Amino acid sequence: MRPMPVDPTNQRAAIGSRLRAARRSQQLTIDQLATVTDLTKGFISRIERDMTSPSVSTLVALCEVLHVDIGDLFASSDVELVTAAGAPRINLGGEGANERLLTPRRESRLQVVRSTVSPGGSGGGKLYTINSPVDVVHVLAGSITVQFSDRTLTLAAGDSLTFDGREPHNWQADLEVETELLWILAPAAWEGTV
Repeated sequence: MRPMPVDPTNQRAAIGSRLRAARRSQQLTIDQLATVTDLTKGFISRIERDMTSPSVSTLVALCEVLHVDIGDLFASSDVELVTAAGAPRINLGGEGANERLLTPRRESRLQVVRSTVSPGGSGGGKLYTINSPVDVVHVLAGSITVQFSDRTLTLAAGDSLTFDGREPHNWQADLEVETELLWILAPAAWEGTV
């Protein structure tokens, strides 16, 4: 059996939301954009809602005013799923922690790690640093104590702490119950295989 040919008319690109986002990022109203492009507000609104397709010349005019490359309107979104079962195990050096990388290995903008920590688990025996200027820990369950050279903070379930990962620190999980943590590092502390 031969596959059915794809009908290109059924594969319309939804560019309206990208045009709307570009307009809003420049803090332009539809009225202002209509004035500059000599289009009606209603027509621009229909384009932004993907209810009509603009001509090539209209699209060029909109893109010039909004400082958008036409090709960017048609680029596919960069989306990568990491499933709970497929999240790779990693080792950040902690004791008693089962750690899973929730962002793609090649993602350099940030990393999200979920740690399931046994009672009393910790970041190790001494203060350490990580090569990320933004380090966020969010406690999903249990609690942790985070130690810096000049202070100690205790976080309960639902609490978050943001700090510079290059600042010497360490952490200790609840001594009685399993602790669940999310670590967010921006930019990623490493990239590639872990």
